[in-house]
Amino acid sequence: MKIIPAIDIMNGQVVRLVQGRPENKTIYGNNPIETAIKWEKQGADMLHIVDLDATLQRGSNLSLIEKIFKEITIPAQVAGGLRNEEIISSTLDFADRVVIGTLAFKNIELVKKLASKFGNENLVISADHNNGIIVVNGWTQKTEVLLSDAIKELANDGFTEFLVTNVSRDGMLQGPDLENLNMLCKQNLNIIASGGISKPSDVSDVKKCNAYGVILGKALYDKKITIEEAKKLA
Repeated sequence: MKIIPAIDIMNGQVVRLVQGRPENKTIYGNNPIETAIKWEKQGADMLHIVDLDATLQRGSNLSLIEKIFKEITIPAQVAGGLRNEEIISSTLDFADRVVIGTLAFKNIELVKKLASKFGNENLVISADHNNGIIVVNGWTQKTEVLLSDAIKELANDGFTEFLVTNVSRDGMLQGPDLENLNMLCKQNLNIIASGGISKPSDVSDVKKCNAYGVILGKALYDKKITIEEAKKLA
């Protein structure tokens, strides 16, 4: 199982939000490049880099994110606001993978076109949900789509890489959503678990679900777990 630190960027700073809310922001640093290098040196398998300003449609940190890729050697995926073909193509010019959320639920035909162009393995579908119901547009808009149905349909379309976040647990340090994770990991897909990691045993629990990877966010930044600890358990 891959250990994947998150680097969430807002106004050029490394931050963490609680349940995706900008008003519940904690700043952890002013240099995302240094943060990326630090996590790589500590043994991260991959990085999950999120442009929160793009997610919330109030700016872009893409040039800064591109600079990060010039300073690291491990793979990294980019998420946040990737909602049209042009921005996805330009991001894949330097990124290993892109994470697509809203677009997958609003224009699946375009996402399938992108998959045929760039390869399914380079497109990670972000299935953000609030206790089993898909949410989009930076978690601000609830749909009527069930998480289980969404994953099944997207898998039938040939997608294999998924990032699954229960937004009600994100940044809350209350443990991962093992019920939904167990259900999804039985489908022979690469599922990255995100949201709720609070202590080393949570990583063990996610591993038991047979997840492909786990995102470390607030617990890592608050020193409740280290990458070294997580790697031993993964």
